[in-house]
Amino acid sequence: MAQEPENGKKIPLFISRSHILTDVNKTGSWRFVRPIYREKTAPCSTACPAGQDIPRIEMFFNQNQFEDALNTILFENPFPSVCGRVCFHPCERVCNRAGLDEPVAVHDLERFIGDAAARGELKPGLKKLPAKGKTVCIIGAGPAGMAAGYFLSRMGYSCDIYEARSEPGGILRWGIPRYRLPETVLTFEIDRIKQYGLKISCNTPVTHDFVEDAKNRYQAVFIACGHGRSLKMNIPGEHMADDGLDYLNRLRKGDTAPSTTTAAVIGGGNTAIDVARSLVRQGTKTTLIYRRQKQDMPAFKEEVEMAVEEGVTIMELFSPVKIEKHDEEFVISLQKMKTAGMETDRGRSRVIPDGGPGHQFRTLKIFTAIGAEPADPWLSPLQKTDATLDLSHCTLADSDPPLLYGGDLTNAIQSVPDAVASGKQAAMAIDIFFKQGRHAITDRLNSCRVGNGPALSMARYMGEKQRNRHEDVVSFEHINLDYFPRESRAETKTLSLDDRVRSFDEIKTTLTIDRALKESRRCFNCGICNACDNCRIFCPEIAVTLHAGERQIDLDYCKGCGICVVECPRSAMELQEEG
Repeated sequence: MAQEPENGKKIPLFISRSHILTDVNKTGSWRFVRPIYREKTAPCSTACPAGQDIPRIEMFFNQNQFEDALNTILFENPFPSVCGRVCFHPCERVCNRAGLDEPVAVHDLERFIGDAAARGELKPGLKKLPAKGKTVCIIGAGPAGMAAGYFLSRMGYSCDIYEARSEPGGILRWGIPRYRLPETVLTFEIDRIKQYGLKISCNTPVTHDFVEDAKNRYQAVFIACGHGRSLKMNIPGEHMADDGLDYLNRLRKGDTAPSTTTAAVIGGGNTAIDVARSLVRQGTKTTLIYRRQKQDMPAFKEEVEMAVEEGVTIMELFSPVKIEKHDEEFVISLQKMKTAGMETDRGRSRVIPDGGPGHQFRTLKIFTAIGAEPADPWLSPLQKTDATLDLSHCTLADSDPPLLYGGDLTNAIQSVPDAVASGKQAAMAIDIFFKQGRHAITDRLNSCRVGNGPALSMARYMGEKQRNRHEDVVSFEHINLDYFPRESRAETKTLSLDDRVRSFDEIKTTLTIDRALKESRRCFNCGICNACDNCRIFCPEIAVTLHAGERQIDLDYCKGCGICVVECPRSAMELQEEG
């Protein structure tokens, strides 16, 4: 090679080059620390009650491995389309991406994957294990009962589910309005669960005698019938108010007519908000009365905000003390409340009467939605002994065969993903009981925990790759932000306000494929190797090798410089002292 100088005369340029390999120079002898691949836990997975492997789901999606993404969800949760719509997505509250710009839209991506499966574009590939020769009785076909049946069936157990209502689904079918959860979505996911061989007997109310008989006919019994009776306010005239859950039930059946009257809804949870928003859609001017401040409502914040947008008036810090009928109107006597400067165990402000004069509110209809409880006392696991085993989402009674209570009967947080968590935990506990005995349940479940939270991993329980993932949770400080430019979060299209209040059409649409792919790329994939190959690219000794798809460190040449660890974007590597 030659250079061309100004005078046009070429000057030879020689570059030294060695023809001798340097393999003999094993720089690994310099090392006092070594890099290791050590997958860790993402905060989103720890916060997910169902214990979903969220970073791996997003990684598969980003790499166009859509069926792998679906199967990763279905390993832990049989309701991706449902949860993508009604879950309160606690995963997004702890998403590390929020430290850079905005959390990843995890629930929208889950919904996209679930809806793609519903359209037949993705086929689940989870197999059923050989039959165990044992049959489990499940009482209640709500999300907890269906989840338990799903996981038990996959593990090879036969399951008989008994449901009092005409169709399975529980609160998903009868208590959530179709503008949040269309019936077709629920029906598809229940049908997929049924393909594993569950037998569901509807129109079969269960009594205490039925349970005692079931203990003689089945090898295990799981009671997950939910809360079938609304709580009472215990005030005069309460009988004149309509039950909010019953109203939503009748609404799903088509038994309610449009109205142009006024209505008051008493309560602050999701049921109260669903009742209020449904009444607005029927032409009713609606006021929601809540005894605490609006920010203390247990209802999802987004749902509260949309209710206000749709015209629901919220009267905060008012507590009903009496209901009377005057001609065609109801008169609710209200006590004004004030905050007491303290917080409850749920982090909400305590309230007390302010001592001032009362307030009267007039309306043509009243609905109560202040909570619910078991329909019968025997449905609660009240009689506890030293042998009673209280788990995070289930209670195992002192009984042989095993008798478990779950779902709303035991969950501290009554949500769909917590119901799924309860069904999964019950399935694991039953399987452990048969394989190792009652004494092994707690330790075996703890070995399947996701990070430092109560969520359990079925993949880890069944020996999948995730069993080796470390419980250390990746924090924002562990992420190498040099590889992640700021990007805005994908937003789903929402019906206009006018269209929302005039119909029960679903409010939000599913992301398009382009938006979903772009959103999946925003995920840091915290704690897992997504084959970005930075470790190989930046290694000055070419000591990172690839064998059968697995990256390995050639310790003969790795001198422990740590460049690979620093350049790993997502904290899937670390340095370990030489022993």
